[in-house]
Amino acid sequence: MSAASDINASDLLATDPEQALLPEATRVLCAQAATLARETLPALTQTEPQARRQAAIAASRAAGLYTLTQPVAYGGAEADQLTLCAVRDTLAALRAPMAGSLLGPGPGVLAGATGILAERYLAPLLRGEKTAGFGITEPDEAPRYTCAVSDGDSLRITGQKSYVTGGATVDFINTLVRIDGAPVMVPIDTDASGVVRDQVFDTLDGSSHAAFRFEDVKVPAALMIGAPGEGLPKALGQIGDTRLAIAASCVGHMRWTYRYLTEHLAGTTRDGSRRGDAPALRLRLGQLYTLAYGARSMLYRTARQAAQGTPVINEAMACKIAATEGLTQMVDTAIQIVGGKAVVADHPLAQLYREVRSLRLAEGATDVLYQNIARGRLDLGKGEI
Repeated sequence: MSAASDINASDLLATDPEQALLPEATRVLCAQAATLARETLPALTQTEPQARRQAAIAASRAAGLYTLTQPVAYGGAEADQLTLCAVRDTLAALRAPMAGSLLGPGPGVLAGATGILAERYLAPLLRGEKTAGFGITEPDEAPRYTCAVSDGDSLRITGQKSYVTGGATVDFINTLVRIDGAPVMVPIDTDASGVVRDQVFDTLDGSSHAAFRFEDVKVPAALMIGAPGEGLPKALGQIGDTRLAIAASCVGHMRWTYRYLTEHLAGTTRDGSRRGDAPALRLRLGQLYTLAYGARSMLYRTARQAAQGTPVINEAMACKIAATEGLTQMVDTAIQIVGGKAVVADHPLAQLYREVRSLRLAEGATDVLYQNIARGRLDLGKGEI
């Protein structure tokens, strides 16, 4: 592995032009994230994966990062999107081990939940005692949407979900169902009677998901998240936040890839000439810089708008497209330049290639998002440039 894969944390922050534009508190958190990525996490000695993950979470809590995504009412910091994007960008730019565990679960569609919803689902989720999946996607061959029928104080739910994120191991699924045609979100315990995990599948990035069937599953009506008709907006709100999170991580990976390739091109060939002196390779490096600069600029502009309370539905979709498609092109080009060793399974570029291929589909495939952006502009008047 090239030395560029072990970027110095202080150098990364010192040479980052965005750092000077961030609030002081956010800069401190980015420094904490950098220390965690380059000093604390590599020093963990636990050999069992779950024990090591728990140690990483404890270290993240101590650094003030784990609760950034969580509400103040539950002991969290409830950071704005600018802070969250900056921290995720920093962690990814340093290829932090176990990065997916370092920021705790946010409330998602359960934000603002009270009573039994908060007691049974939101509070345990934020404490890390329960894990949640997200069930919105219906299989193409399903005869109908997942529906709920009122039965006194209960709902009886029947239907299918073809792709539940993290569904291999989650404790409950925040599920989009329809009551008399109106969409509503309902948490469904995966061990409830009538819940069938049809299939578990692993994706390219190494994560495990699942398909579920619901066969007359009985759920208390008090567990509806909001009123009928509010389900889709709640689901889309969570998806929008996730798109920015994906974009921030991909932008960080773009920075890592750019530094890795710069280090590689600074090396010499057998005849003693510098690799980066080849005009074709200089052309490629300039193209990749332009991709990364554009995607990162989009991300921070959008994050600042979101932090000020401005709706960023179209902007978040554009960020996710630019970051995932740009990173794909960067990693593919970097592998082509570095050569055969970069396609070995444990090479960091090969690992990153697998990760980003899945992300181009997550929370909306690129072509679907392009169409949604056009709809936002043409039909809703959203999305100024």
